[in-house]
Amino acid sequence: MRTRIKLIASAFLLQVVFPFSQGRTQARAETARYPAMAALDQYLMPSESAEIALARSAAPASIADDAEVMVLRHDGYATAVKGKNGFVCLVERSWGKATDDPEFWNPKMRAPHCFNAAAARTFAPIYLMKTKLVLAGKSQKEIAAATASALDRKELPALEPGAMAYMMSKQQYLGDGDSRWHPHTMFYFAGDAAKSWGADLPDSPVMTANDPKERVTILFVLADKWSDGTMAPSMMH
Repeated sequence: MRTRIKLIASAFLLQVVFPFSQGRTQARAETARYPAMAALDQYLMPSESAEIALARSAAPASIADDAEVMVLRHDGYATAVKGKNGFVCLVERSWGKATDDPEFWNPKMRAPHCFNAAAARTFAPIYLMKTKLVLAGKSQKEIAAATASALDRKELPALEPGAMAYMMSKQQYLGDGDSRWHPHTMFYFAGDAAKSWGADLPDSPVMTANDPKERVTILFVLADKWSDGTMAPSMMH
């Protein structure tokens, strides 16, 4: 299960950790498969209505129906639906992954998120900034450097307490190796907070993933149902 946590975490900027030689072989194959950004149209969805529906599938309807929805257009993300409850739903693309991830340019990735107000104000801006850099034609190294610089200079907002997101879409495609994981919520904490939660210790139910590039720890809380109310596979699946 811990390995699967590492896999799913790559959907939002965490580097996949593969076992030794098998991992290196797979990483080389994936690097060759996505060496550069594909044509932008491959990252866009067929229609804005389809993207709105997919974005809203990140959370139960009781939350998503009143959320703001952002969609990706040729010039970046824009609000397609105004919200009422402070949540913001959007579909992340592959550049939501770590800049050194072999699937950073995978045009098939679709990762619906629904951020609460605190995360929308202080965590989502990192991804939105990366999107602008991608559309400006920047390389992975340039994007990594710009992100680090923006954090160092405090050009991005400090992470607010209580920042979290829903990620419960049955339609998610998180990567070629593990396209659909398990419905879950994510809670964001500044720095490396794994030890303070006793995370990943023997018999601990708390699972976290630390992202030093984003300077955040993500705490995972799993759900037994997808956002549409249907049962999710068991954790042994």
